[in-house]
Amino acid sequence: MTILSNMTKALATTVVICLTAGAALAANIAVVGGKTDDAFWTKIKKGVDDSRFVIEANGGKVTYLQLQTYDNLGPDAAGLVRTAISQGVTGLVVPNWVPEAEDEAIKAAASAGIKIILMNAGSLDKAKELGAINYVGSDEYLAGVAGGDYFGKGGQKNVLCVNTLPGSANQEARCKGVIDGITKAGGTGKQLPLPATSFGDPTAIAEAVKATLTQDGAIDGVITIGAGDADAAASGIQQAGKAENVKLGSFDFNEAALDRIKNKAQFFAIDQQPYLQSLLSVTLLASHIDFGTDLPVKPVLTGPGIVDASNIDSTLQGVSKGAR
Repeated sequence: MTILSNMTKALATTVVICLTAGAALAANIAVVGGKTDDAFWTKIKKGVDDSRFVIEANGGKVTYLQLQTYDNLGPDAAGLVRTAISQGVTGLVVPNWVPEAEDEAIKAAASAGIKIILMNAGSLDKAKELGAINYVGSDEYLAGVAGGDYFGKGGQKNVLCVNTLPGSANQEARCKGVIDGITKAGGTGKQLPLPATSFGDPTAIAEAVKATLTQDGAIDGVITIGAGDADAAASGIQQAGKAENVKLGSFDFNEAALDRIKNKAQFFAIDQQPYLQSLLSVTLLASHIDFGTDLPVKPVLTGPGIVDASNIDSTLQGVSKGAR
């Protein structure tokens, strides 16, 4: 009995040691992201929440660190990265929105031994520069080119890209892509930069779009950098009396945009599949931390895809689950 008792105690001790070691290795991931009352970031947050089942099943955890406003985008994001470092995380998923404001903080995280994936805003080259293992998201410039090209194929000749986050690297790339895309299609394009405080302010955006369309009657296409902005732009187009002549596009979409596409009141939306961005980023990073796995696919691109009248019904099926 004594020998059996000693063996049982030894086995129990071994199990405790193994579990403790496993817990020490388990991924502790922070995700830096936008406001969860923002339609786009709600999808990102769902991806984070769904990844949580896998992370917690392996003894780890994931925390979502969200911006409170977009008024001071880069410095605030850098502050959240430093918060993650102070919390002792082992993994970080972060958009590189404003490189000049964020790079130092992200490099500090890498220097602290934190494994990093750039998500949503960035590139593979930028990931390598900052010490991150991959980039997961859309190539914003290529997405913009796709949008400009789609306008061109639809017969538009003069496209306006409304940017409510000027200076943000991914939004600047979007508008540049749109302008290059419509130019290659034989048209012209320009950017309408608005103060960052206009982001999420439907009245300010609608008024700006209305004024621009009134002043420049040649504009026959408007595209916005986000779904919420498209709602306001649609109102501005209506107020300017241009609904019959000006086609609307948007990067990303919400239910209102999908309704407009369904009813032929919006031409298209460019989908970067935000749900996949966070779901893939977090699970890939956790697997890398926990098990040493990696992907040969770099970057992992989740877009662009065009949502229009031809595929609106299948897209709406994903909306019903909160993933599109």
